[in-house]
Amino acid sequence: MSVKLLAIDMDGTCLNSRNKISDETRKWLRRARAEGIEIVPTTGRTLTCLPYQLKEEALYRYVISSNGAIVTDVIENQNIFSALIPLETAMSLMQDCRGKGLGMTAHIDHEYLIQGKALTTLGILRYGRDSENGVTVKKLNPYAQKKQMDIEELQFFYFTKKAKIRTHNALEKYPNLAVSHGDCYVEIYSQNATKGIALAAVAKHLTISKEDLACIGDGENDIPMFQNAGICFAMGNAIPALKERASKVVASNNDDGVAEAIQFLLS
Repeated sequence: MSVKLLAIDMDGTCLNSRNKISDETRKWLRRARAEGIEIVPTTGRTLTCLPYQLKEEALYRYVISSNGAIVTDVIENQNIFSALIPLETAMSLMQDCRGKGLGMTAHIDHEYLIQGKALTTLGILRYGRDSENGVTVKKLNPYAQKKQMDIEELQFFYFTKKAKIRTHNALEKYPNLAVSHGDCYVEIYSQNATKGIALAAVAKHLTISKEDLACIGDGENDIPMFQNAGICFAMGNAIPALKERASKVVASNNDDGVAEAIQFLLS
C-alpha cells in the first residue's frame, strides 16, 4: 500500500494496559520507518511526557500533542501548528472553578503542570516512568501568569460531587471552549484543537494527500483524526463509534494491534 504517514495514538493504542510498548510493536514501528513511512505520535499527552520507550527509538520527527493543540517538529525544535486557549480565558476559568475537591493540571509550553502533590502521586501510580517529566506546582494560576503563555489544555479532576457540579456550571460561561467529559475529570481545549485538524496541518506541511495518510486509535478524541485519513485502524479495545468508522479493526492494545495494522500496510 502507498502510505506515507502513519499517525498513532498512544494510550490505549500503542501502549498496552501496563503502560508499555511491547517488543513486537516496537519491531514493526521500526520496519514502518525503514520503509519510509513517517511515524507521527498523536496523543493527549504533552510533548515532554511522550512514552519513554518511544523516545528511545527516535523513529519520529513530528508529534501531535495535547489532543491536537500543538504540532511540533522535534528536529527543528519548532511548532508548525497550534490552537491554544488564550491565557486570560484559562486564568478566568481556573479562578471560576477553584475550590475544595478539585484537582487541576495544565499543558503549557509542552510541559505537564500538576497542582499539588496528590495528583502527582496519582500520576506516578498510573503512568510510572512516563510521569517523571511532570512538573508539580503549588498553584497553577500564579505559575501560568508568570509564564505569560497561552494554554494547550486544562484538565480538572473531581474528588467530590460538589467540585464536579461547580466546574460544570462554570464551563457554561465559556461556550467557545471545547470540552471532553469523563466520569471523574474534564479536558478543556480550544475548539480548533483536534487530532484531525492537527493531522491535516502535518499533511499540508509535508505535501501529503489524505489518501496517503493512515491512522490508528481507540478513543473518542481519535474520531476527528479518522475523518482526515485515507486508511483508519480501530483497535480491538476501541469505542464502538470508532470501530464503525474504521477501514479495519485490528487486535487490542494488549495483543499488538498496532503491529497488526503496520503488517497490513506493508503487505
